[in-house]
Amino acid sequence: MMNSSLVNCPVPTEQQPLNEYEELKTAWLFRDCTLHWPQYIQKLAWIWALSWLVAGPVAAASFPPNKQLAHFLLCGAAGASIGVVLGLVHLYLGWLYVRDRLYSTNVFYEESGWYDGQTWLKPEEVLNRDRLIVTYEIKPILQRLKFTLAALAGMFVTGTIVWHLF
Repeated sequence: MMNSSLVNCPVPTEQQPLNEYEELKTAWLFRDCTLHWPQYIQKLAWIWALSWLVAGPVAAASFPPNKQLAHFLLCGAAGASIGVVLGLVHLYLGWLYVRDRLYSTNVFYEESGWYDGQTWLKPEEVLNRDRLIVTYEIKPILQRLKFTLAALAGMFVTGTIVWHLF
């Protein structure tokens, strides 16, 4: 059954915040934020491992593994972590954008191009539904991403301390 508020919604289907949310939660990599912790960490580990393809040779050029193994491993691990950090920032900004669109009382949209933007005021029932989605679906994802970025920052600090010990 169609909701009467959405029938009167002038926002194009692909620009409606609920549809943007549905699209994002099924999109590759963005959907991985909703996995259980072990699977989520495994996906990040894959990104980190693939980032070694770039970070490893750069680290080896600076610190030959046969002479400075500890520095090579620390430098390579830190370099590979940059790929993970960039991925996490991309995920965080994508989820943040959708959160802001869902939480907002107004929806800015474009009818046919950048030059004809309009604003639609959400009816209260749509606003309440959208805010429930933000509270129970998106906020936990953003918290997970923040926690992961903080953990990576902690690893960088630990790596820096270990670096100075060698």
